[in-house]
Amino acid sequence: MEYHYSKIVPLAFDAAIAKVTEELKKEGFGILTEIDVQATLKKKLDVEFRPYRILGACNPHFAYKAFQMEDHIGVLMPCNVIVQDRGAGRAEVSAVNPMSSMQSVQNPALGEVASEVTARLRKVIDSL
Repeated sequence: MEYHYSKIVPLAFDAAIAKVTEELKKEGFGILTEIDVQATLKKKLDVEFRPYRILGACNPHFAYKAFQMEDHIGVLMPCNVIVQDRGAGRAEVSAVNPMSSMQSVQNPALGEVASEVTARLRKVIDSL
């Protein structure tokens, strides 16, 4: 089972971030965190790296359901979506596959929630 879904889109880096944020919103996700990997690596290690952003996406409805089923599920949240520059006006957008990460949790009740979140994230990637 793949641990992520990815798609290369004909959008510049910033436009891809805006588009994926818009598509996530349509599926009930908000962005809780945003990590600028390029800026962090420059600041901490003084190295050059391509534009790369990690978006911590969360759908509050499904997060609440998961919290009710499993006390420690927060270690697997939020659902990360990455956007990385691929050059020539293209960006790659990838989303975690929650079904893959939830396999490590020994709680079958989470399967329904993970399945729905997976379907929504897959829809986001497919819509780009």
